[in-house]
Amino acid sequence: VEEFPMCLSSLALWALGVDLVIYDPDYMKTDPGADKWEELLSQNSSLEIFGHISLMTLDTIMKCAFSYQGNHQADRNSQSYLQAIRDLNNLVYSRIRNVFYQKDIIYRLTPEGRLNHRACQLAHQHTDRVIKMRKAQLQEEGELDKVRSKRHLDFLDILLFAQRENGNSFSDKDLRAEVDTFMFGGHDTTASGISWILYALATHPEHQQRCREEVQSLLGDGASITWDHLDQMPYTTMCIKEALRLYPPVPAVGRELSKPITFPDGRSLPKGFLVLPSFYALHHNPKVWPNPEVFDPSRFAPDSSRHSHAFLPFSGGPRNCIGKQFAMNEMKVAVALTLLHFELAPDPFRVPVPFPRIVLKSKNGIHLHLRKLF
Repeated sequence: VEEFPMCLSSLALWALGVDLVIYDPDYMKTDPGADKWEELLSQNSSLEIFGHISLMTLDTIMKCAFSYQGNHQADRNSQSYLQAIRDLNNLVYSRIRNVFYQKDIIYRLTPEGRLNHRACQLAHQHTDRVIKMRKAQLQEEGELDKVRSKRHLDFLDILLFAQRENGNSFSDKDLRAEVDTFMFGGHDTTASGISWILYALATHPEHQQRCREEVQSLLGDGASITWDHLDQMPYTTMCIKEALRLYPPVPAVGRELSKPITFPDGRSLPKGFLVLPSFYALHHNPKVWPNPEVFDPSRFAPDSSRHSHAFLPFSGGPRNCIGKQFAMNEMKVAVALTLLHFELAPDPFRVPVPFPRIVLKSKNGIHLHLRKLF
C-alpha cells in the first residue's frame, strides 16, 4: 500500500493522485429508485422526490466510497441520519444569522443548541457504524489481502490504511471528520441537484422529451448504462448544467480573504474578512446571464462562451468541490435512467419554493407527477 503523508486531508488525497472507485458497473445497470417509485405511484397522485432521492444518493456514495453493500432505502438508521442532516442544514444557517448564537457557551443553552447537539450525535453515530463495519470486514480472513491487491481503493479504505500507517498523527476523531465530510458532501448536495434538475425538466416537457430521445438512442428501452455513455449525452448535459445554474445545490459559501480587496466602486475589505459569495445571486444576475429566469440549455452549447466564473455550481478556485466529477456523473446516470422509466410533470398545486440553506431545498418539498413509460 502506498505510503501516506503524516497529515492527511481530503485535498491531500487528491494531491497524491490516488484512484478512487467512483464507478460501479453493476450498480449502474439498474435504477435503484425506480422500483420504489413504482410502488409509491400506486399510493399517491404525485410524489415528493427529494427524500427518496436523498436515500438513493446516500446509497450511491456508500457503495462507491465506503464499501457498503446494503440498501439505505430500507434502513431505519439511514432515515434518522437524513433527518439529522436536514436539521443541521437549518440549524447551521439560523445560527450564522443570529449574532447571539456565535458563542458556543450561549448557543449550547438554547433549544436550537440542544437540537444541534442531538443532530450531531445522530450523524456521528451513523458514521461510526460505517467505520466500525468496514474495520470488522478488514479483519476477516483474506479481505485485507484482497483490498491490498486492488488497483483502485475506495475512500474509506484509503483512510483506514492511512491510519494504520500513521496512527499517531491520524486519530479516530480525524478519521470520522473526513468520513463525515465526504458522506454529507457526497449525498445531500447531489440529492438537491438531481431533484431540482428533474423539476426543471418536468416544467419544460419539450426539453425533457429531447433528453429522453437522446438517452433512448443510446440505451434503447433497457436500463443498462456504461461509463462510455456519460460522454455521449450532450443535450442532457446541457440541460443538467442549465438546471444547476437556476438551482445551484450550494447557494453560497464562506471565504476568508487572504489579502485586502478593492471593488471597482472604490469600496474595500481588509485581509481576514469573512465574505459570503452567493452563487444563487450570480446565476440569476441579468448582467451575467441575459434573461436569467428563462430555462435555456443552449447557454451551455459547445460553441457558447462566458466568463470562467459565471457558472459556479461546484464553487471555484483551489478549494472548489473535490467531488464535482463524481457528482456530474451521478446526476447524468440518475437523470438518464429516470427519463428512461418515467414521464415527469409538475404538481400545479404544490409549486416548490427555493429555500436557501447550506444546501438548496424547497420550503414545501419538490412534488412531481410520474407516469411509468413501460
